Amino acid sequence: MIQTIKNFIIAWGSIFKGSAKYYLWLAFLAFLMAIGVHAYIGQAEHGLIMTAMRDQVSWGFYISNFTFLVGVAAAAVLLVIPAYVHHDKSIKEIVLFGELMAITAIVMCIMFIMTDLGQPLRVWHILPPPIGLMHWPSSLLAWDVLVLNGYLFLNIIIAFYILYKLSRGEHYNMKSFVGFLIYLSIPAAISIHTVTAFLYNAAFSRPFWSASILAPRFIASALCSGPALMLLVFQVVRKVTDVKIEDKAIFKVATLITYAMAVNLFFLGAEVFQSFYSGTAETASIHYLFFGYNGQTNLVPYIWTAVISNITAFLLILNPKTRENFVTLNVACVLMIVGIYLEKGMGLVIPGFTPDALGEIYQYTPTATELLVSLGVWAMGAMIYTFLLKFAIPVYTGKLRFASSGKEAIHEVKAVRPHVEEVPEEQL
Repeated sequence: MIQTIKNFIIAWGSIFKGSAKYYLWLAFLAFLMAIGVHAYIGQAEHGLIMTAMRDQVSWGFYISNFTFLVGVAAAAVLLVIPAYVHHDKSIKEIVLFGELMAITAIVMCIMFIMTDLGQPLRVWHILPPPIGLMHWPSSLLAWDVLVLNGYLFLNIIIAFYILYKLSRGEHYNMKSFVGFLIYLSIPAAISIHTVTAFLYNAAFSRPFWSASILAPRFIASALCSGPALMLLVFQVVRKVTDVKIEDKAIFKVATLITYAMAVNLFFLGAEVFQSFYSGTAETASIHYLFFGYNGQTNLVPYIWTAVISNITAFLLILNPKTRENFVTLNVACVLMIVGIYLEKGMGLVIPGFTPDALGEIYQYTPTATELLVSLGVWAMGAMIYTFLLKFAIPVYTGKLRFASSGKEAIHEVKAVRPHVEEVPEEQL
């Protein structure tokens, strides 16, 4: 056990080694984090009055980012199922990096919840007893905290156990406890976004969120934006490191995204039709979102940018020629991320509060404090993921190995990574 801890410390030492570009990247992220911390200190000192949130709109930019990032975390399931369940070798090469991104996304989700609480001491109300005063099981927010942290720990255990086995040049066994955790992570990924949707559904006085299709919409959109972000990151990873990610794996994930985006657009169209045609209570909210209401058009540019971006991305990724061309594929991924970020953010949170119970229209626009704090959280997420990659890549590529005696050994990168070799059927 002591030797394992020593090996772990040696492996983590790799995050402090890098080129001048690596240190420049870390310095840039640290600068953005410092800006975010400074803005958050001002918010903690003066309160949420520093934000644009008011009684009429009590959720804003922080919860918008939280909702989007829950989808990024849940999207790891799009890699887990073909990699571990169907034993797809090409996807198995990249699933580890998807799990590390899920870890990063969940940490960022927790950070955005913390910033939205206002006073930091209110965190005691979302921690379980005997540490805190979580209102479980009556509070859906308590359920959300439980599933988010449960999914976080699942991914941490799975990713680091696989890295531990790789560091010793060994295979993991799907019939062991880690196999059970991998299978458990699949419904857990679905649950984190389902419970997030239930948080919106539970706001009974907000008819815009009362649609039963909201949870499936969340899952479908998550399987678009999350993998799209992963594809962009994977291309950067293979360019700046020794990791060999095949084009085949990237194009296969892009194909899976195509199906998810088709379902996402169908769900959006079905909900828009039902809301406009039925003339129910949420008509005012969705009319405000798409066309404005009583001359107030704050959200119209957001939603139409989202719709146009999503449709354009779908058309690009639907065509095999543009899907397997990295220029057009990357354009589609960027448009998909932007479109779903706006649709699930400003296009979902704000219309739910507008108009309010008294029929008033409050035009919400994020303040500089909200933008800078959010920038700091995103920079922190980028730094966490950078450190996770710096820790994982030497082990993944075979450059860092530990013998059973604990002695460090450096090997040449192999053509086939140990964890993607064919495993005997009896071990699966």
